[in-house]
Amino acid sequence: MTQAPYAPGEHYEYPLIIKKLLNTPLIYSPDQEIVYRDRQRYTYRELNARIHRLANALDKMGVKFGETVAVFDYDSNRFLECFFAIPMMGAVMQMVNWRLSADQILYTLNHAEAKTIIINADFMPILEGIRGKLADVANVIVISEDGSRPTTKTAFDAMYEEMLADADPAYDFPDLDENTKATTFYTTGTTGDPKGVHFTHRQLVLHTFSVALAVGGYDTIGRFRSDDVYMPITPMFHVHAWGIPYVATLLGAKQVYPGKYEPEMLLKLIIGEKVTFSHCVPTILQMLVNSPAVKGIDLSRWKVIIGGSKLSKGLAKATQDLGVTVYTGYGMSETCPVMSLGTPKSHMADWDEDRLLDVVCKTGLPIPLAEFEVVDADDNPLPHDAVSTGEVVMRSPWLTMSYFKAPEKSAELWRNGWLHSGDVGHIDEEGYLQVTDRIKDVIKSGGEWVSSLDLENLMSQHEAVLESAAIGIPDEKWGERPLMLVVLKDGFRNQIAEADLKAFMKTAAEAGKLPKYGVPDRYEFVDEIPKTSVGKLDKKVMRRMYEGR
Repeated sequence: MTQAPYAPGEHYEYPLIIKKLLNTPLIYSPDQEIVYRDRQRYTYRELNARIHRLANALDKMGVKFGETVAVFDYDSNRFLECFFAIPMMGAVMQMVNWRLSADQILYTLNHAEAKTIIINADFMPILEGIRGKLADVANVIVISEDGSRPTTKTAFDAMYEEMLADADPAYDFPDLDENTKATTFYTTGTTGDPKGVHFTHRQLVLHTFSVALAVGGYDTIGRFRSDDVYMPITPMFHVHAWGIPYVATLLGAKQVYPGKYEPEMLLKLIIGEKVTFSHCVPTILQMLVNSPAVKGIDLSRWKVIIGGSKLSKGLAKATQDLGVTVYTGYGMSETCPVMSLGTPKSHMADWDEDRLLDVVCKTGLPIPLAEFEVVDADDNPLPHDAVSTGEVVMRSPWLTMSYFKAPEKSAELWRNGWLHSGDVGHIDEEGYLQVTDRIKDVIKSGGEWVSSLDLENLMSQHEAVLESAAIGIPDEKWGERPLMLVVLKDGFRNQIAEADLKAFMKTAAEAGKLPKYGVPDRYEFVDEIPKTSVGKLDKKVMRRMYEGR
């Protein structure tokens, strides 16, 4: 390994950079496995060699320090290799959300100034439609699931596996400045173009250490340690799959990557590879919990963190009834993302199931080095009394420092030294945060706030309800009134009426679980509820659908 000469007595300035995360697993567990579907498996030694090969291939192709390399792929070992090789050589990895519209993808690639694209052949039709409008792209590398060369109208420069096979397995990764930009991706809002968030090596390393401590160091449920088997079910294009692949690699845990999300394949991998730790959005968990294939399967070793949308008490109960340990994780695209976990404290271990369900469904306790407050309109902190509600503001060493090339939006994000989340919530005496809504999603009825998340949580506990969403719709008298969209379980369709659901919610209000003014007047039965590209409830679409109806 080459390095600059040191003068006598001169110490080594140890940088917090991604390449340092690989040192530990290569010592502790070099023969542990990395698995991709039922197609590929290799050891951490081979992972390391492939990371070096990828860097050599990109270097030979002309990728330079600071240039952006965009990656379109499913959750795979290849994406994991990109998580390391691209930033370790000093380039920037752009995680491309291939579920966005073609125009949005075009915007993100041009805005990020992507020079090289690594793309799964399945997504080549997207590239074909926008290739002529890409301003900076010079190289295209194609990933083939079956090894065949794709037939495409768009020229490409290399095949991923062939390129690695021809590359040298040793690359001299430099000691970078830890504040070097490592990753970027784009988050979509209610209006305007997608916003680019970005993170440095230092931020990713600190996030990795803090999450590893939070999920493994405390006496609580759902711990993740080196003897676990990890499989993400959150897209790797979405905030580094919550940063957990970096944690799993640091721990030297067995890692299983499922590729395209298919219920049968997910369950096959969970059982066959003995997966014990995952994370996903509620939609994916709902899909698995309600799959006929889970009947008779032992899932008692599986631990799952739920994020992206609120974990409802009904879904948590259904999941736990299958033997799965489940709890909430919270964060945003702008927070790298993990900021809190809904894990019970040790003194809660003997609580009954209902009280523990309330805890695991909470937004959670801040992980080490993360700080929360809830503030009023003047940014004054509010009491931690589980009642005083305001905007959630945050601090940690890994929050995005700005939106890329968007100073005005950055000024809205950061105020008075705190990142403003746009979420509304409260903090209780134990330190647990509970997000009650997005500011833009709060239903304002007669001057009172009604939490759409509270409505959805209560509705989820009705035995006939598979999924629900609450939105505010215009009302001449009250300004807004809540509307519930409800998907019924198969066995209850045509057996449940709107009056049944309203009576259920009225009973909840009479029991003090909901203010009486918050009981929705209207319930719409639907076959499915609109979702965003990352599986969150898409309430802006719902509001457009029902505005004026």
